[in-house]
Amino acid sequence: MKTNLALIGFMGAGKTAVGKVLAERLGKEFIELDALIEQRAGKTIPEIFQQDGEIAFRELEIEAVKEVCGKKNAVIACGGGVVLNQINIDRLRKESLIVYLKALPGVILKRTSSDANERPLLKAADRAAEIRRLVQFRKPFYERAADITIDTSKLDVDSVAEQIIKRVKEKETA
Repeated sequence: MKTNLALIGFMGAGKTAVGKVLAERLGKEFIELDALIEQRAGKTIPEIFQQDGEIAFRELEIEAVKEVCGKKNAVIACGGGVVLNQINIDRLRKESLIVYLKALPGVILKRTSSDANERPLLKAADRAAEIRRLVQFRKPFYERAADITIDTSKLDVDSVAEQIIKRVKEKETA
Protein backbone atom coordinates (compact mmCIF):
# COMPACT_ATOMS: atom_id res chain seq x y z
CA MET A 1 0.00 0.00 0.00
CA LYS A 2 1.21 3.51 -0.84
CA THR A 3 1.96 5.51 2.32
CA ASN A 4 2.73 8.90 0.75
CA LEU A 5 0.50 11.63 -0.59
CA ALA A 6 1.99 13.78 -3.34
CA LEU A 7 0.18 17.07 -3.88
CA ILE A 8 0.36 18.48 -7.40
CA GLY A 9 -1.27 21.50 -8.99
CA PHE A 10 -0.60 25.03 -10.12
CA MET A 11 1.03 27.60 -7.84
CA GLY A 12 -1.52 29.03 -5.46
CA ALA A 13 -3.72 25.92 -5.47
CA GLY A 14 -2.85 25.28 -1.81
CA LYS A 15 -0.27 22.48 -1.95
CA THR A 16 1.95 23.78 0.85
CA ALA A 17 -0.78 25.03 3.18
CA VAL A 18 -2.90 21.89 2.72
CA GLY A 19 0.18 19.64 2.87
CA LYS A 20 1.18 20.94 6.30
CA VAL A 21 -2.32 20.40 7.70
CA LEU A 22 -2.59 16.93 6.11
CA ALA A 23 0.80 15.83 7.45
CA GLU A 24 -0.13 16.96 10.95
CA ARG A 25 -3.56 15.26 10.89
CA LEU A 26 -2.21 12.02 9.45
CA GLY A 27 0.98 11.91 11.52
CA LYS A 28 3.18 11.99 8.41
CA GLU A 29 6.36 13.89 7.57
CA PHE A 30 5.81 17.06 5.52
CA ILE A 31 8.18 17.64 2.62
CA GLU A 32 8.05 20.71 0.41
CA LEU A 33 9.98 19.97 -2.78
CA ASP A 34 10.73 23.62 -3.58
CA ALA A 35 12.25 24.14 -0.11
CA LEU A 36 14.35 21.01 -0.56
CA ILE A 37 15.57 22.27 -3.95
CA GLU A 38 16.50 25.64 -2.43
CA GLN A 39 18.35 23.91 0.40
CA ARG A 40 20.31 21.68 -2.00
CA ALA A 41 21.09 24.53 -4.43
CA GLY A 42 21.98 27.02 -1.71
CA LYS A 43 19.81 29.67 -3.34
CA THR A 44 16.18 30.63 -3.77
CA ILE A 45 14.07 29.43 -6.67
CA PRO A 46 13.92 32.95 -8.19
CA GLU A 47 17.75 33.02 -8.01
CA ILE A 48 18.00 29.60 -9.68
CA PHE A 49 15.69 30.76 -12.50
CA GLN A 50 17.53 34.07 -12.88
CA GLN A 51 21.10 32.74 -12.67
CA ASP A 52 20.82 29.23 -14.10
CA GLY A 53 17.52 29.15 -16.03
CA GLU A 54 14.40 26.99 -15.91
CA ILE A 55 16.11 23.92 -17.40
CA ALA A 56 18.64 23.87 -14.56
CA PHE A 57 15.78 24.22 -12.08
CA ARG A 58 13.90 21.29 -13.64
CA GLU A 59 17.05 19.14 -13.35
CA LEU A 60 17.28 20.00 -9.64
CA GLU A 61 13.58 19.16 -9.33
CA ILE A 62 14.11 15.71 -10.89
CA GLU A 63 16.91 15.05 -8.36
CA ALA A 64 14.73 16.20 -5.45
CA VAL A 65 11.86 13.93 -6.54
CA LYS A 66 14.30 11.03 -6.86
CA GLU A 67 15.46 11.73 -3.29
CA VAL A 68 11.98 11.85 -1.71
CA CYS A 69 10.11 9.27 -3.78
CA GLY A 70 11.42 6.34 -1.74
CA LYS A 71 10.33 7.75 1.60
CA LYS A 72 7.38 6.34 3.52
CA ASN A 73 4.60 8.13 5.40
CA ALA A 74 5.15 11.55 3.90
CA VAL A 75 3.03 14.32 2.46
CA ILE A 76 4.97 15.84 -0.42
CA ALA A 77 4.04 19.30 -1.70
CA CYS A 78 5.38 19.34 -5.25
CA GLY A 79 6.19 22.42 -7.30
CA GLY A 80 3.63 23.40 -9.91
CA GLY A 81 5.75 22.18 -12.83
CA VAL A 82 6.71 18.79 -11.42
CA VAL A 83 4.27 17.16 -13.86
CA LEU A 84 6.17 18.48 -16.89
CA ASN A 85 8.70 15.64 -16.59
CA GLN A 86 7.05 12.22 -16.75
CA ILE A 87 9.98 10.70 -14.84
CA ASN A 88 8.86 12.69 -11.78
CA ILE A 89 5.33 11.29 -11.94
CA ASP A 90 6.58 7.74 -12.52
CA ARG A 91 8.84 8.02 -9.47
CA LEU A 92 6.21 9.62 -7.24
CA ARG A 93 3.58 7.08 -8.24
CA LYS A 94 5.63 4.16 -6.80
CA GLU A 95 4.98 5.18 -3.17
CA SER A 96 2.45 8.01 -3.46
CA LEU A 97 -1.19 8.55 -4.10
CA ILE A 98 -1.16 11.66 -6.32
CA VAL A 99 -3.63 14.39 -5.38
CA TYR A 100 -4.29 17.18 -7.88
CA LEU A 101 -5.34 20.42 -6.21
CA LYS A 102 -6.90 22.64 -8.83
CA ALA A 103 -8.13 26.21 -8.62
CA LEU A 104 -9.68 28.71 -11.00
CA PRO A 105 -7.22 31.15 -12.66
CA GLY A 106 -8.88 34.13 -10.93
CA VAL A 107 -8.44 32.46 -7.53
CA ILE A 108 -4.80 31.67 -8.34
CA LEU A 109 -4.22 35.30 -9.34
CA LYS A 110 -5.64 36.49 -6.01
CA ARG A 111 -3.69 33.92 -3.96
CA THR A 112 -0.36 34.67 -5.66
CA SER A 113 -0.65 38.46 -5.92
CA SER A 114 1.22 39.18 -2.67
CA ASP A 115 4.21 37.00 -3.56
CA ALA A 116 4.59 37.76 -7.26
CA ASN A 117 8.33 38.43 -6.88
CA GLU A 118 8.88 34.89 -5.60
CA ARG A 119 7.18 33.33 -8.62
CA PRO A 120 9.52 33.56 -11.63
CA LEU A 121 6.98 32.18 -14.09
CA LEU A 122 4.54 34.98 -13.25
CA LYS A 123 6.87 37.85 -14.12
CA ALA A 124 4.64 38.94 -16.98
CA ALA A 125 3.00 42.24 -17.90
CA ASP A 126 -0.42 40.56 -17.86
CA ARG A 127 -0.23 38.11 -14.96
CA ALA A 128 -3.88 37.03 -15.34
CA ALA A 129 -3.33 36.05 -18.98
CA GLU A 130 -0.08 34.27 -18.11
CA ILE A 131 -1.81 32.26 -15.36
CA ARG A 132 -4.63 31.29 -17.75
CA ARG A 133 -2.09 30.26 -20.41
CA LEU A 134 0.03 28.16 -18.03
CA VAL A 135 -2.98 26.54 -16.31
CA GLN A 136 -4.44 25.60 -19.70
CA PHE A 137 -1.12 24.14 -20.87
CA ARG A 138 -0.49 22.13 -17.68
CA LYS A 139 -4.06 20.95 -17.06
CA PRO A 140 -3.77 17.71 -19.11
CA PHE A 141 -0.50 16.85 -17.31
CA TYR A 142 -2.13 17.30 -13.90
CA GLU A 143 -5.23 15.35 -14.90
CA ARG A 144 -3.24 12.45 -16.32
CA ALA A 145 -1.08 12.18 -13.20
CA ALA A 146 -3.88 12.47 -10.62
CA ASP A 147 -5.38 9.65 -8.57
CA ILE A 148 -7.63 12.15 -6.79
CA THR A 149 -8.69 15.67 -7.86
CA ILE A 150 -9.97 18.37 -5.49
CA ASP A 151 -11.05 21.86 -6.57
CA THR A 152 -9.75 24.23 -3.87
CA SER A 153 -11.24 27.40 -5.38
CA LYS A 154 -14.06 27.77 -2.83
CA LEU A 155 -12.62 25.76 0.07
CA ASP A 156 -10.47 26.66 3.04
CA VAL A 157 -7.35 24.67 3.90
CA ASP A 158 -9.07 22.50 6.54
CA SER A 159 -11.93 21.59 4.19
CA VAL A 160 -9.47 20.57 1.46
CA ALA A 161 -7.55 18.40 3.94
CA GLU A 162 -10.80 16.76 5.11
CA GLN A 163 -11.84 16.02 1.52
CA ILE A 164 -8.46 14.45 0.76
CA ILE A 165 -8.57 12.25 3.87
CA LYS A 166 -12.13 11.16 2.97
CA ARG A 167 -11.18 10.37 -0.66
CA VAL A 168 -8.05 8.46 0.38
CA LYS A 169 -10.14 6.31 2.77
CA GLU A 170 -12.64 5.64 -0.03
CA LYS A 171 -9.80 4.52 -2.30
CA GLU A 172 -8.37 2.22 0.41
CA THR A 173 -11.71 0.50 0.95
CA ALA A 174 -12.66 0.30 -2.73
